Amino acid sequence: MKNLIFIATTFITTISLTNIAQAANQEHIRQLLATKQCQNCNLSGAGLVMADLTGANLSGANLAGANLSRANLSGADLRGANLSGAGLFGVNLSEAKLGGANLAGADLRSAFLSNAEFTGAYLQGTNFQGALGIPLQIATPDEFYALGVAEAQKGNQQQAINYFNQAIASKPEYAGAYLARGIARYQLFDRQGATQDAQTAEKLFTSQDNATGTQTAQAFIQELQTPYTEKLSAGKPSFFDFVGSLGSVLLQFLPF
Repeated sequence: MKNLIFIATTFITTISLTNIAQAANQEHIRQLLATKQCQNCNLSGAGLVMADLTGANLSGANLAGANLSRANLSGADLRGANLSGAGLFGVNLSEAKLGGANLAGADLRSAFLSNAEFTGAYLQGTNFQGALGIPLQIATPDEFYALGVAEAQKGNQQQAINYFNQAIASKPEYAGAYLARGIARYQLFDRQGATQDAQTAEKLFTSQDNATGTQTAQAFIQELQTPYTEKLSAGKPSFFDFVGSLGSVLLQFLPF
């Protein structure tokens, strides 16, 4: 899942189920939509946007380059399937089985992945930006942190917090993730939560001999101890003016 926040995959949102790419086997598509049983089928390039494929058996199927944006694949069996380059934007893969599947370069932005099983899946270049419920075992703490930074820079503070939570769950001593979560909480005007995270970050940075981190956390704590009075600009706390920008304080702890 390397460089997951830098890979852009385009997708089409207006294609209908009847607009099927020529590479796909038409009979296999009809079989899938009628029975939800299509093991080892050739569905490469198929247009299956918003298709209801709940619980479908697609084990071993070739879905390379298929457009499954916003499809419902909850509980589906996709073990060993080829989903390389597939458009899976907003897809529901909750409870799906993806063991051994090839998801190289697949677009899983904003996908729902709660309790999905990815054991042995190939995830090189897979784009998980904005996905919900990413299993801890398929991303490193640094990758969760990077996803959080990207969301924070776009102003999606709650989603950023969710990613920082996952980074911390995977690596409890991750000082940068605590600091980043504190800043995101501060932007949501959760001063108590921000203070707790900033203090934890300071202790961890200090124990890790990270002078830059310690100084940043201390400056943040000092700002948190100052009343909001006359510090609001365009509805946001002034700490972002103090550090230069949200990105500047977070990116300095980005591991890449």
